[in-house]
Amino acid sequence: MKGLLYILPLVFLFASCGDTETNEVETTKLLFPVLGEKRLNGKDTMYHTIADFSFVNQFGDTISQKNTEGKYYVANFFFATCQSICPRMNSQMGRVQQAYLADPEILFLSHTVNPLHDTVEVLAQYGSKYGAVKNKWHLLTGDKKAIYDLGKQSYLINAVEDDGTEEGFIHSEYLLLIDKQKRIRALYDGTDSIQVNKLIEDIKLLKTERSENIGLNMEQTPKEKETKNSGDNSSILKK
Repeated sequence: MKGLLYILPLVFLFASCGDTETNEVETTKLLFPVLGEKRLNGKDTMYHTIADFSFVNQFGDTISQKNTEGKYYVANFFFATCQSICPRMNSQMGRVQQAYLADPEILFLSHTVNPLHDTVEVLAQYGSKYGAVKNKWHLLTGDKKAIYDLGKQSYLINAVEDDGTEEGFIHSEYLLLIDKQKRIRALYDGTDSIQVNKLIEDIKLLKTERSENIGLNMEQTPKEKETKNSGDNSSILKK
């Protein structure tokens, strides 16, 4: 069932071109807005980020925030028996995966909203149907409350069980683009091929954004920290 943004009226879209409260270390403007609430902690800009998580994928592997460290990723919510928006949305997700199949910096995370039914075995069959590549596109199952809370509180979208609907669940149709600092940078209607084309292009653009733009709340990977300490400028994010 097609879902709407859970908290869009309360979500602030902060485009850097209109933001005068940027962190003092931001030397150039962000290429995309950062979705969600932001606040100032002294002179530091603190952005909304995705909370830590731990689920199991279609191969029985535990997937957590550790797997997304130093990665950009696209996230969505679905369930395997969905016959409305999910087939279209995950076919489009497969298109994006194919566009970045050889790029180790890009991952895909799909969270089931029906974990009681969508076991590892079910997700393995579902992933095979849509061409989900191992270690590239993770179809995740786990504790239902943890999944729903992550959807509503971190991704800021619908992810609920609803017996009043035809299929019994409400979830968003959006594909969310998450940066290396676990922040929501953009969202796209996963049932709209034109918007998904834009997602494919926007990932390329986001990868050109300099790490210095992110602000003091960014989490550097060990490699980036080592490179920065060595005085090498190669830590700039490139395509």
